[in-house]
Amino acid sequence: MYWFIVILAFLLASIKSEKPKKYQKVSVIIPAYNEEDTVGKVVEVVKKVSFVDEIIVVNDGSKDNTEAEAAKAGAIVINHETNKGKGEALNTGFKEAECDIIAFIDADIYNLTSKKVEAMIRPILEGKAEITKTKFARESGRVTELTAKPLLNFFFPEISFEQPLSGQFAARKEILKKIHFEMDYGVDVGIVIDADVLGISIMEVDIGAIQHDMSPLADLNIMANEVVRTIINRANKYGRVTMIDDIGYYIRMAIVGLSLVILGLFTIFFVKFVPLILAVIISLIGIVIALFYMIKVVVQSISMFRKTPKRNLIKSFIKIHFPMIISIIILLLMISTFIGAAHFENGVISVEPNSRNLIIYADDSPRENSITARGPFTMDTAIENESDQIRMPTDAMITLGIKTNDTMVIDGVTYTISEPRPGDQDIIRLPLEAKKELNVETGSVIQNSRLKEIFEGVGVLHHYDSENVTTIEKFTISSRDKDGCNFEVFVDNESVATSFGIFRDGSTYDITVNDEVVKSVTYSNKTFSDSEFSYNGHDINITFVDRNNTSIKQFVKSQQGNFLNLYI
Repeated sequence: MYWFIVILAFLLASIKSEKPKKYQKVSVIIPAYNEEDTVGKVVEVVKKVSFVDEIIVVNDGSKDNTEAEAAKAGAIVINHETNKGKGEALNTGFKEAECDIIAFIDADIYNLTSKKVEAMIRPILEGKAEITKTKFARESGRVTELTAKPLLNFFFPEISFEQPLSGQFAARKEILKKIHFEMDYGVDVGIVIDADVLGISIMEVDIGAIQHDMSPLADLNIMANEVVRTIINRANKYGRVTMIDDIGYYIRMAIVGLSLVILGLFTIFFVKFVPLILAVIISLIGIVIALFYMIKVVVQSISMFRKTPKRNLIKSFIKIHFPMIISIIILLLMISTFIGAAHFENGVISVEPNSRNLIIYADDSPRENSITARGPFTMDTAIENESDQIRMPTDAMITLGIKTNDTMVIDGVTYTISEPRPGDQDIIRLPLEAKKELNVETGSVIQNSRLKEIFEGVGVLHHYDSENVTTIEKFTISSRDKDGCNFEVFVDNESVATSFGIFRDGSTYDITVNDEVVKSVTYSNKTFSDSEFSYNGHDINITFVDRNNTSIKQFVKSQQGNFLNLYI
């Protein structure tokens, strides 16, 4: 029994002391050149991070006590006989490190903390990213803002890090084997570009404020040159120069061709004074140019894709190809419009495009929309059992100054205005007798501006409903807009209707209440004579306001009927 307890205790102890199966060794590489004042402190801070297994300081040909300070702090020191540059120092440390994860940290940071180091490495340990790079608050960053970011935005617009030149980053060692290390200050941006193009996941980690010595202007000049060289070399390597230069030129020429096609088609259908043959020639030349350069765009694009292993070019491609894509969409919409307007009958193909009318009201008359796009409208026959109805889209009603449940009088026959059926967008359904009287045929396409001509002279009874009063005005539709006048009807000092329309100066207009003619008024100098009266104890008043409006509503005079009908 005692032997069993002893064996069990040994087993439990071995299990507790065993490292996790997925244990990942972490090395920190610190490149240093003449950093005797800070390198020891940086090493001591890194040693406090529990999961760091190895600290390597690469002494890049320093002439001060950098080597001794680093060794004194407990780091492994690797010396370069001469100064070879930051990139070469990182590469040396990378090759010597025995680890799964490598973190690179500058040796001149005054306020480095273990939390900052942990924040940089932990996302990789947790599998959230393959590379992490840091961003932090600092006073400098001139090379980043004036050199790196503009060039990256031009050649690699998908890269949008706040600090692409951050010297602190970490990565899995197996990932870094796929990346080319520059020998100088271009190493940071080179890693970022390679990782982006190869499709390696990068996370930018905010580690707070960083304090280090600001580089003198001469060093910034060297740094900027090395960063520019690295970005340009990568852009050339990955085909971005071709994308901006050659493909950009081909795209511009393709747009020229597409524009000529659009111009030719527009001229064929809408510009009468240009000969048809000339418009056709313009279209054909445009087709040839567009196809020639679009083929070149496709060929160059395929070539560039082959240079990019992970095809991580979507954002860049959309940005550079966007103008051509828009031109193609415009052309396709125009062609689809023309195809939709094509009719084949008796061996003849007829293409008669009709456009919507943009309506902009410049006056201050009461309307629901001051800007609308209406029509064209297709004429069709009323459905069965609706011989006393006209179904009309809302846009057409607005053009004619009517609304649902109003009535139209065509050749003495009264028709009720109804909403269109579902799916009957821009379709006006007329009974057979109404179509015959208005001289329209089934399938006729009528532009919005022609509606007034079609319905000219048609009488309309237009309704206004308030709580206790129904007001009906009667007018005929005019084919031309003429100067009108606004008026408002009050019953017992409450407004029951507001409208506008055309009155003839010096003409008399009848007003009825409950179908009884109670007043005849004369319109003169933009007002009514004696427009106040009473009926069965109700005070009725009509006020007029001249707002310089135009209208197609010609109100009927006394000889034609009752201008205004009130039902109290």
